[in-house]
Amino acid sequence: MMDIKLFAVEDWMNKYEMSATYNIAETCVDSLTIEELISIDGTNPADFFRSLYDKKLTYGHIEGSPEFRTLVSELYETIDSKQVLVMNGGIAANFLVFYSLVKPGDHVISVHPTYQQIYDVPKSFGASVDLLHLKPENGYLPDLDELRSLVRENTKLICINNPNNPSGAIIERELLEGIVEIARSCGAYLLCDEVYRNLLQEDDLIVPSVADLYEKGISTSSMSKALSLAGLRLGWIAAPQDVIEECIKHRDYTTISVGMLDDILAVHAMKNYDRILGRNRKIIKDNLAILDAWVAGEPSVTYVKPRAGTTAMLKVDLPVTSVDFCKGLLKETGAFLTPGSCFDLEGWVRIGYACETEMLRQGLQKVSEYIRSIR
Repeated sequence: MMDIKLFAVEDWMNKYEMSATYNIAETCVDSLTIEELISIDGTNPADFFRSLYDKKLTYGHIEGSPEFRTLVSELYETIDSKQVLVMNGGIAANFLVFYSLVKPGDHVISVHPTYQQIYDVPKSFGASVDLLHLKPENGYLPDLDELRSLVRENTKLICINNPNNPSGAIIERELLEGIVEIARSCGAYLLCDEVYRNLLQEDDLIVPSVADLYEKGISTSSMSKALSLAGLRLGWIAAPQDVIEECIKHRDYTTISVGMLDDILAVHAMKNYDRILGRNRKIIKDNLAILDAWVAGEPSVTYVKPRAGTTAMLKVDLPVTSVDFCKGLLKETGAFLTPGSCFDLEGWVRIGYACETEMLRQGLQKVSEYIRSIR
């Protein structure tokens, strides 16, 4: 039996999220309704769904519909549709990459903190995993000298997450190219979980995908975060052809196809990518301004201001563990945060600030009330 640690953040969300009144732990940008999605380009929802009535609910295209894969490939500069493989969400896309590439005895390097799956799944497959620590005093960005010191001859895979969850840091082109250079020096694949890609605070900032920067670069992403459509459970791998072929070989043992209706709705979303991204960038900018003002006025809280994504780590200067703080907050006020212990960062909590704006305002007010009650 595969030995693996409890997935701390998913366990936390499973136990408590649905009981929250003010959910400011959610990591997706405020989710779209089905009506909002269909009508975003003026399409009549009734006409849209009427056009589906004669479709038979088969498995659909096994590797994802050609139209969806083509639309995804257009998010990259060098990737064609055959280099896109569709999976049930970004989490399944990441898992398939590890399942297909990592063998016992391989060496893997992963940034930390990040989504726990990225370092604990390779470990469970028998790889030796070293963590590249992202420190708040360095803006949660990777140190290239430290990465260089971790690389070995048998390093199979280097894993990063850009923009970073939980910090909201963004690795720009120059630093990405430095990581690519180090990966190339040992022939390692470079996997980047890019589910928050293009959720940037600066309009003129352009951050490339690792799939476009490196011949062994692998990008994973999904409809959940940047497109506000977690309910579709649909993600993808964009990678070199040999990686895609290896993933297809392994995929056949776990996945036949994604949901046919999910694929149809995802095609509509991807045709309106710029509209949805414009909506979502406005939400993260408006909400970060609210969060920033709140942090400035809350003496017990400090943070490294995020530049991208939907999350930030808040340092809470109180004599209480992060789990006890978050449990007490939820019980007393209904506001819901994620303890930093889920990311091995005791004394911190993670906030997801891309929720509905009024939810954020009220949730932060509850956090302030709770801090005053225990200070």
